[in-house]
Amino acid sequence: MACLRRMYRLAYFASPPRVLRIPNIPHLRENNARHGFISAEQYSNVVAHCPELWLRALLEMAYNYGWRVSELLTLRVSQVDLVSRTIRLEPGTTKNREGREVTIESGALLELLRQCLDGKAQDDYVFTRGLKPVRDFRKSWAQLCSSAGVPGLLFHDLRRTAARNLRAAGIPEEIIMRIAGWKTSRVFRRYAIVSQADVREALQKVERHPHLE
Repeated sequence: MACLRRMYRLAYFASPPRVLRIPNIPHLRENNARHGFISAEQYSNVVAHCPELWLRALLEMAYNYGWRVSELLTLRVSQVDLVSRTIRLEPGTTKNREGREVTIESGALLELLRQCLDGKAQDDYVFTRGLKPVRDFRKSWAQLCSSAGVPGLLFHDLRRTAARNLRAAGIPEEIIMRIAGWKTSRVFRRYAIVSQADVREALQKVERHPHLE
């Protein structure tokens, strides 16, 4: 439906116009709210069962920053500065076309990236199997989740988990959006960052707090 609307707009604003008017094309109802988190205990278990360096580093980055798979797999050595402890995504390479930069605060991630970059040239990819860049790791991910006792976990669930963890740490929504690459609050909130555990904890705090007159 979106493609059809776009086609009509292009035709209408062409010179000369190819159609006389843009018809009303209703939006279909979206049902694409994201689901699924990984707890700290589950994450530790997944890490413990992770057999390969590239997958372990990929996992750590997704859990810390909530970056998309496409942003991680296209990351090159030149974008990682181990001295200043920064990682940057260049403008035009992300889904929203905007660049981002984060600081490496985790000592574990710093060491993992150091090993991933060892012996590579600036134009090489960060995440590689041997000398070949990682393109599709669905089979490796499914095997890892099965071994760790969390079958069915989606790698994309780490994006939501990272946002929830940052939010729980008191990071403002605007900063979380900047780190993970959400452009609008509307899209950010589709991820339903609050889990049922968050709701229970909030209600328990209300129960413990004296009611005001």
